[in-house]
Amino acid sequence: MNVLLLGSGGREHALAWKLCQSPLLKKLFIAPGNAGTTQCGQNIPVSVNDFDAIKRFVLENAVQMVVVGPEDPLVNGIADYFLSDPLLQTIPVIGPGKKGAMLEGSKDFSKAFMQRHQIPTARYQTFDKATLEDGYRFLETLSAPYVLKADGLAAGKGVLICQNIKEAKQQLNHILNDQPFGNASNKVVIEEFLHGIELSVFILTDGTHYIILPEAKDYKRIGNNDTGLNTGGMGAVSPVAFADSNFMQKVEERIIQPTLKGLQSENVSYKGFLFIGLMNVDGNPFVIEYNCRLGDPETEAILPRMETDLLQLFMSLSDGTLKSVPYRVDERTSLVVILVSGGYPENYEKGKVISGLDKIKDVKVFHAGTASKDNNVITNGGRVLAVQTSASTIEEARKKVYSELPHLQFDKVYFRNDIGIDLMKYQK
Repeated sequence: MNVLLLGSGGREHALAWKLCQSPLLKKLFIAPGNAGTTQCGQNIPVSVNDFDAIKRFVLENAVQMVVVGPEDPLVNGIADYFLSDPLLQTIPVIGPGKKGAMLEGSKDFSKAFMQRHQIPTARYQTFDKATLEDGYRFLETLSAPYVLKADGLAAGKGVLICQNIKEAKQQLNHILNDQPFGNASNKVVIEEFLHGIELSVFILTDGTHYIILPEAKDYKRIGNNDTGLNTGGMGAVSPVAFADSNFMQKVEERIIQPTLKGLQSENVSYKGFLFIGLMNVDGNPFVIEYNCRLGDPETEAILPRMETDLLQLFMSLSDGTLKSVPYRVDERTSLVVILVSGGYPENYEKGKVISGLDKIKDVKVFHAGTASKDNNVITNGGRVLAVQTSASTIEEARKKVYSELPHLQFDKVYFRNDIGIDLMKYQK
């Protein structure tokens, strides 16, 4: 089977790495890919949102499946584009249609969906420029800290946690009037703050049946001990020890099943990944957000644990055989540390030569923001590399990863050195 994978980050390198292990794969194309994905297939200089160019490539290269990595093309309707075209409609797209992708594309839509289907989540209201004063009054009904979320896609940067009411009101005004996240800033969801510990739960679903993939915890803040600015993610660990069978049963019964039933009742077709960002509040799961694709860097942590043929799973979404595919998971701990460009998540430079990739052993390196130039691998983004390993304990995994990181060098390289430490107390 010829497969086209859309995207260029660490998530896509991990997907490419997993897909190219399948005996069902004939040829893998990645659009646009990065310096690492060339190890798994052929990079194609096509934008993930240029649907017409994707169509031409698919038809000219006998592509039989399209796997969508990032959220943008899903929210923009690539699955609907394929279904509406007689030349493309038999080619499966792994990812929901535009309506299903609204679970991620609009925070207001997803919160209202949760409310309609009695899915546990934080109390909230949504405001725009015209209702700014109402937003101020709603903030006064909450206790600090205050959670503000830009309604639309903001590349993981549209969530602000404000420590006092003055800051919250200033930020609400700033988002709505100064539009720092573009059109995503047109509306703001204000939520009560949930006190607990976060984790990410993933399912793969054909809209009716589903399998629960390995869960993970990611680390959003730039600094050790969860300090500093929010980022796209600085590391991840899977499994999450506090997500025991009792907790996961609650997740399945209170969140996963009502979500799928809700989509069915609203006639929303959903084939692909659903990422559920959760807060464990005193042993009870609450939904923070939905995403319509896998997370990054969680993908780099969970795919190495999956022992099942990923392409076979994708094929089963179309023919209704998802439940019959043997599904196995490596029980060991998978740990990922992200190496980022100096200055990230604010201003940073690109084009720095990366050295030491040939010295790495006993860990996997997934490329994120990288490119090739003059026979060198160079930095091409804020998050540059994801370094992953598997071991019997978090301590062992940390030791393996952090012992290898000094080999990987580029100008102003930075990483957190505390990934996984907070989860050690939960290990048995």
